[in-house]
Amino acid sequence: MQNKLTKIFALALVLGFVGGCADPKRLDTIEATANKALAEAQSASGAANNALTVASEAAYAASQAQADATAALECCNDNSARLDRMFEKAMMK
Repeated sequence: MQNKLTKIFALALVLGFVGGCADPKRLDTIEATANKALAEAQSASGAANNALTVASEAAYAASQAQADATAALECCNDNSARLDRMFEKAMMK
């Protein structure tokens, strides 16, 4: 992403020279605009990386919660079966 913005910045400078606007004031404006765009892109990239990290952590937590829920359901089913057997034994007496 940063490499692409650097190429865009370089292209803007070349176009500035080719277009005949070699005025230093205009070049400074173009450079400032490009630097601002680069800074915003880097900030967005950092935010995206942060969001990816948070999403990965959330996915891991969800996976752990699913595993815990599955284990609890198995335990519940085992207990229900055990109680059914105990009830059947008590009814046979």
